[in-house]
Amino acid sequence: MSLYGQFAEVYDLLTSDIDYKARAQGFDRLILAHGGFHGILLDLGCGTGTLTEELAALGYDAIGVDNSPDMLWKAQEKKMASGRDITYICQEMTELDLYGTIDAVVSALDSLNHLTDYGDFCAAIARAALFLHPDGVFVFDLNTPYKHQKILANNTFVYDYDEAFCAWQNTLLEDSLVQMDLSIFVQTEEGLYDRLEESFGERAYSHEQVLKALEKAGLQLEAVYDEDFVSEPKPDSQRLIYVTKHRK
Repeated sequence: MSLYGQFAEVYDLLTSDIDYKARAQGFDRLILAHGGFHGILLDLGCGTGTLTEELAALGYDAIGVDNSPDMLWKAQEKKMASGRDITYICQEMTELDLYGTIDAVVSALDSLNHLTDYGDFCAAIARAALFLHPDGVFVFDLNTPYKHQKILANNTFVYDYDEAFCAWQNTLLEDSLVQMDLSIFVQTEEGLYDRLEESFGERAYSHEQVLKALEKAGLQLEAVYDEDFVSEPKPDSQRLIYVTKHRK
């Protein structure tokens, strides 16, 4: 099963505590504050499209890219329900190939952390930069090494909902690389439970590694914030927001 294949069945349930509307507004504020506008926006690693929907609602002509057909199927269902004109494309972030330039890029909720090879991480940023308009804005968030080493680490998390139960076991391997193994039990209409298994990894990159990747892609750092989109980064920040543009 490919990354997030079975996980797509319960992904929205497990992320139901995330205020996607507020996150979309945060990305929007940063894009506008750094010279962007409500043009064509790419949601890179869009998952089931919840954030994409919120960004489209703010006035962007949204494109969502993800490598999971299962996640994109959920996104298409939301598109059908909302009636918003969103384009979804199934592609690897490292092989991004669009029809033309885009005015803004957003990559949220540690999508880029899923690229556990640094070369792939750099390639994904470079591909996004390739299609970004010369005056466009690329905003992305990343889980920090602190979060991987101190919060995720070798810990187990349990999520218990009426519709599903999930045991999430982390294993800290090396250099801020965390292996995540999930056992998910989903209730059927008959009251029984189907068991799903999902495994994937995430790597946290240092600020220096991020800057090097941006330089390779011809981008420059405009600003970096804590995950509230306002505060300065702290030693114990768990997620950072990077704002970048093409180097002039």
